[in-house]
Amino acid sequence: MIEILKLFDLSHTRAQEFMRFFTFASVPRIGMFVAALGRSLNHDEFKEVCPNVWIHKDASIAKSAKLLAPCIIDAGSELRHCAFIRGGVLVGKNCVVGNSVELKNSILFDGAQVPHFNYVGDSILGYKAHLGAGAITSNIKSDKSNVTIQNGTEKIDTGLRKFGALVGDNVEVGCNSVLNPGTIIGKNTSIYPLSSVRGVIPENCIYKGKNDIIEKC
Repeated sequence: MIEILKLFDLSHTRAQEFMRFFTFASVPRIGMFVAALGRSLNHDEFKEVCPNVWIHKDASIAKSAKLLAPCIIDAGSELRHCAFIRGGVLVGKNCVVGNSVELKNSILFDGAQVPHFNYVGDSILGYKAHLGAGAITSNIKSDKSNVTIQNGTEKIDTGLRKFGALVGDNVEVGCNSVLNPGTIIGKNTSIYPLSSVRGVIPENCIYKGKNDIIEKC
């Protein structure tokens, strides 16, 4: 049994209601949720710069960034040179979306950082989660079959062809790591650089490899 809500502090996102009832089947509906949420935003705080693209007045957007609908960029967040928002994206408060980073159908909780050459697709990054340079969430298997999640001896079929990762609050993912489709990482866990990660990784751990996971002191 995977307790998804234990990964995240819901006080650090505008997606509280969406996440409170989150299941794997919710992933394809992220874009619909973002579009509906955008229409409810305070017009004194957010500007709809084009249809279904809402940017907070205190966000910083590089001229070279590309934003496709629907998306929301919240207060204090920074989109740097050539950031690409492909749609279906909620970027929370005080986030960093960096150089040549691509986001698609994903939610970033407040304070999440994807600063350098990252890809995040069909995924959720928790409060203050951080992806090191070149780290990505892979969201589709090479044979295009449904994504499954390995949780110990249990194998769960998500019923989805595209599903990336659920990355808990305060997770640190090392540079050039790959979170394979269906990866779930518990709160406060650190992933070593160059790791290939799959399945469910416990909270408060250091992941050095598939058979080398230790608890943090």
